[in-house]
Amino acid sequence: MRVKLKKNGSIPSVQKELSEGTARKNGLQTAWESFCVAFSLYSAFPMPRVNWTKENMKYAFCFFPLIGAMIGGILILWLHFCQWMGFSLLFAAGATTLPVLLTGGIHMDGFCDVMDALGSHGTPEQRLEIMKDSRSGAFAIIGCVLCLLMTFALWDAFYQHPTGAVFFLYPISRAISGWSVVHLRCAKGSGLAVTFADAAHKKMVAVIMACYLLVCFAGMAWIAPFRALLCAVVFGLWYVYYREKSYGMCNGITGDLAGWFLVICELLGLSVLALIGGLLK
Repeated sequence: MRVKLKKNGSIPSVQKELSEGTARKNGLQTAWESFCVAFSLYSAFPMPRVNWTKENMKYAFCFFPLIGAMIGGILILWLHFCQWMGFSLLFAAGATTLPVLLTGGIHMDGFCDVMDALGSHGTPEQRLEIMKDSRSGAFAIIGCVLCLLMTFALWDAFYQHPTGAVFFLYPISRAISGWSVVHLRCAKGSGLAVTFADAAHKKMVAVIMACYLLVCFAGMAWIAPFRALLCAVVFGLWYVYYREKSYGMCNGITGDLAGWFLVICELLGLSVLALIGGLLK
């Protein structure tokens, strides 16, 4: 039996709204509109409404990891507050829910859709149809509960041996996810992922994502060298698996699969920081 799951209502009908733009804009205005497109879709931060055009969507993914940087910064502040107050369990609960709240649940929504598709053991076409369904099935609910429980437990373990390197997990996961959307084959000819992939300036996005990854891994290595190296290995292996699993499961990636990748990527990174931190102490 499937129950209704409300989809993110803020996503516009991109096929209808996407246009060439009515007038040529300067670079600063285009960058600002691209920033607003990225933050309005992939976060719950209030943003001014802008029309989606091919011009401002070219560079929208360039700002995607900045959402992760804001989430990481808020989590660091939450950690310091809870350490000051001595709230270990409250820290774990808040750190589990904050990323979901700050993103409007868009990535967790994709994770749940993919869990339903994986549980169906159907054909690629059937799995794509399941991911399009706005209702949530048993596998989605089970997967979501297990993911949140594991996240809570890992944050509680992390609190015992914290590290500022956790800040970099969130921009890194978004940089890799953004890279995958514009460079891996899309499973279908319509939808959010293919809209962004087709509109994106692929070379520019590739360079910007590489810069994000270089800076973030350098920052993580400066704080926790061994954990940064292990995270890089784990993320690399997870990306390879994600690519092969997406191609085998749906003949390509979708926006839901990209969300599934991002959620598990952050879970894996948190596992490394929390568990290895305990072993090193």
